[in-house]
Amino acid sequence: MSENRQNPENCNHNCEGCSANCSERNSPESFRIEPSPRSSIRKIIGVVSGKGGVGKSFVTSVLASEMQRRGHRAAVLDGDITGPSMGKAFGIHEKAMSDGQLIYPHVTENGIQVMTANMLLDRDDQPVIWRGPMVAGILRQFYQEVFWDDVDYMFIDMPPGTSDVPLTLFQSIPLDGILVVTSPQDLVSMVVEKAINMAKMMDINVLGLVENMSYVECDQCGNKMYVFGQSHIDEVAGKTGLPVLARIPLRPAHAEATDKGAIEALEVPELKDTADLIENL
Repeated sequence: MSENRQNPENCNHNCEGCSANCSERNSPESFRIEPSPRSSIRKIIGVVSGKGGVGKSFVTSVLASEMQRRGHRAAVLDGDITGPSMGKAFGIHEKAMSDGQLIYPHVTENGIQVMTANMLLDRDDQPVIWRGPMVAGILRQFYQEVFWDDVDYMFIDMPPGTSDVPLTLFQSIPLDGILVVTSPQDLVSMVVEKAINMAKMMDINVLGLVENMSYVECDQCGNKMYVFGQSHIDEVAGKTGLPVLARIPLRPAHAEATDKGAIEALEVPELKDTADLIENL
């Protein structure tokens, strides 16, 4: 990016896939898209991670369920197109329906509106073999061409990493803040810092850090076992100036609820303070 600023001849003139602050860049608002006039979305929270496999989707689905329990209207936009997991977590088996103008999200038993790529596929195990621009286009459609009915809090399960797809979402959708999910390993902490720095470069409000799989608590004596080693989240928090919002332990009930499609019934007390923060934005 800095090379493009110093050598304009290297620029491909595609501002949408670049965060460089060069003379050709329009204001960030120029990439913003709007939902359908029939939709209403009040607050949008992105849930991000530097890499996959740290529990980003788990945190997304639990927070949406918590906000719905509190009497708000929650929605989940599954932005991880190539690895969608919200259908499994919420027990969604139906395919998406349309009225010819807008697509309708699945509405769960408790009223959460969910849109995920598996609702567009013939089979749940069908791979999504699309290049980045097509994936980004589908995500924009999920925001613009889905009927989001009077949503108080939308949670976007962002694709992992710092590639063009999360970059497109950062530029296109007016996020009120993001949560960064990590796990204890040092390697994960390193890539999480990349995600945080990307968000800050894009002037995205980072609400704080959530560490998943922090420890296992013995149900007999209460001792904590750090199966992935000692946490590095405090180091990341110190470097980035962000608060640690939650440390979620490994519990068999978490995996069981996800596998059964019963995530709405699961309560994770460690995320209550995070939900309070979002509720008071």
